[in-house]
Amino acid sequence: MATSTTGSYECDTLPAPRLASGLTPDLDHDRSPSPFSKFEPSSTGSSPLSTTSDIEMYTTPTAQRKLCVRHQRMADEGTNLKLQQALDALPVQEREAVNAIWSGFSSSSHPRRELILQGILTMCCFSQLSLLTEQLGHLIRIDPFTVLPREVSLRVLACLDATSLCRAAQVNKQWKSLADDDVLWRGICEQHIGQKCLKCGWGLPILERKRAVRMTSASPSSSPSFPPHHTPDLFVSEIPDALPFTRPWKDVYSERLSVERNWRRGRCSVRTLRGHTDGVMCLQFDETLQHPSFPILITGSYDRTVRVWNIETGLEVRCLRGHTRAVRALQFDEAKLITGSMDRTIRVWNWRSGECIRTLEGHTEGVVCLNFDSNVLASGSVDTTVKVWNFRTGEAFTLRGHRDWVNSVRLWESEESADVEMACGSVNEPRICQGTLLFSASDDGTIRLWDLAQRTCVRQFMGHVGQVQSLKLLEVDERCDEGVSRQEQRIADNNMAHVAQVGNATNPFEVCTVITHDADSESMEDIQSLDRVAREVLAGSSRKRAKRPVLISGSLDNTIKVWDIDTAKAIQTLFGHIEGVWAVASDKLRLISGSHDRTIKVWNREEGRCTATLVGHRGAVTCLGLGEDKIISGSDDGDIRIWSFAGDNRL
Repeated sequence: MATSTTGSYECDTLPAPRLASGLTPDLDHDRSPSPFSKFEPSSTGSSPLSTTSDIEMYTTPTAQRKLCVRHQRMADEGTNLKLQQALDALPVQEREAVNAIWSGFSSSSHPRRELILQGILTMCCFSQLSLLTEQLGHLIRIDPFTVLPREVSLRVLACLDATSLCRAAQVNKQWKSLADDDVLWRGICEQHIGQKCLKCGWGLPILERKRAVRMTSASPSSSPSFPPHHTPDLFVSEIPDALPFTRPWKDVYSERLSVERNWRRGRCSVRTLRGHTDGVMCLQFDETLQHPSFPILITGSYDRTVRVWNIETGLEVRCLRGHTRAVRALQFDEAKLITGSMDRTIRVWNWRSGECIRTLEGHTEGVVCLNFDSNVLASGSVDTTVKVWNFRTGEAFTLRGHRDWVNSVRLWESEESADVEMACGSVNEPRICQGTLLFSASDDGTIRLWDLAQRTCVRQFMGHVGQVQSLKLLEVDERCDEGVSRQEQRIADNNMAHVAQVGNATNPFEVCTVITHDADSESMEDIQSLDRVAREVLAGSSRKRAKRPVLISGSLDNTIKVWDIDTAKAIQTLFGHIEGVWAVASDKLRLISGSHDRTIKVWNREEGRCTATLVGHRGAVTCLGLGEDKIISGSDDGDIRIWSFAGDNRL
């Protein structure tokens, strides 16, 4: 380096210049060499380096000499050409005088140089001192990334946030190469995607949806069918023999940041799906099904029908008929759809073909809600009871305790249930697993927690002063200092582990996506192998952090409550709607609610603050679905609205 705390370090600067030999007398008098000429290639016809020894001194000084950082930079960048030209412009006598001063300083030892500089400074006026100050401010700056190894530079940049990295990338090309490194942006994505960062409090959506690559076009009016092993030509999901597309992690972060900013600002585009002839009472959508390749939405209505929609095109794919009264509840997976109706029945459908497979009867009044997992189906009814249907045995039993309509049920597998899941899942043990619990909400204003193995109510949640219409069960991360330190260390270790693998190499198959309003940009939004790695990494991260269940309820008392399950106490109450709340939904980043006041509110769950209010429905908002970049809502007005917060504000 150029300086040393001991003062014993010396830079091997070039020796004092000597007059070039072999030149004509005129040329010798017209040009005097300077010590700086050793750093600069001279122009043709004016080079003082004409002899073999001079040429060798010019071409090999940096290889033979130990130069300080500053002189090495001067040799590499050629910063003294203008100074040499200024010297050449002086008369011969002045040139020799200046050259003598420079030569004497260049040949002096470091202690003598310091003495010479002190003397020169005492002779300087303020104008010269001002010039020195201006020049020194630039000269003493050292770019650390030109000196440090790439691995160390990346370790330093790993301490920055996303904004600082973007600013660093604007300094120069070398900084941009470092600041855009995939290792750094992967670490930032690990901290933010799918969870709130423990440092800044920001969280970004996962965006699990894998958009299909459109190979051919077909008539938009065609209605695709679902044979077991056929995918319509309009929705070809991959190119045969094509290499997978991946994107830089910086682009992945940028896309998700754009979506999150839209959420925070309440900025979205809206589409309306029309087909139902009466109020829409229930809905569910899924964007990650393997078949079909397009995202599916299923809705139930007072018009007694269940309709299947293609979210991408907004077209109705199929209409399921069979219920004789309003459809109030539904849930589907890849294999089946189960619906509950005010006609007192529950129907099981093959939603791909529209065939009703089975009808379950047992309630004495209309079925208002249902929820199922791989083993159990629970349903709530106007008859004030909850029925639990065991898929393994085909048996059902009834839970009694509510005094009015049961409006919502939610199954919950506790930690105790997870410990004995293998035993309960065997053929020899068809019983309901120990620790399988059920939440139910009722018009009587209470929420009950049931132990399904014991068939008893173990807890009551009391606090609402109106009918409780909806429930949402959510697992959130515990915030603890120990968790923070573990995560930070894991990210840092992960970064360093991948530095050697990434290096300066670039992926020839990278597709860099820029979010624009161009209609053709949608084909660039494919999230394939890179994003699958992201989900795996994030899944591993979440397993290392403690989880706690949180219960969220919406009531016709105009409030939303967040409950501590262990104490059955409300830990938070959200106020904002001016009429009753019919539906709530939530994920790790936000909470949404739909109300009789015809609005949808987006909340910061942790702060209890409303961040956006969405207006547009002409009737009460009765049901909601929440995705990473969209809300889908159903209303008494018969409309289904898709509120898209995607980066380009398009579906």
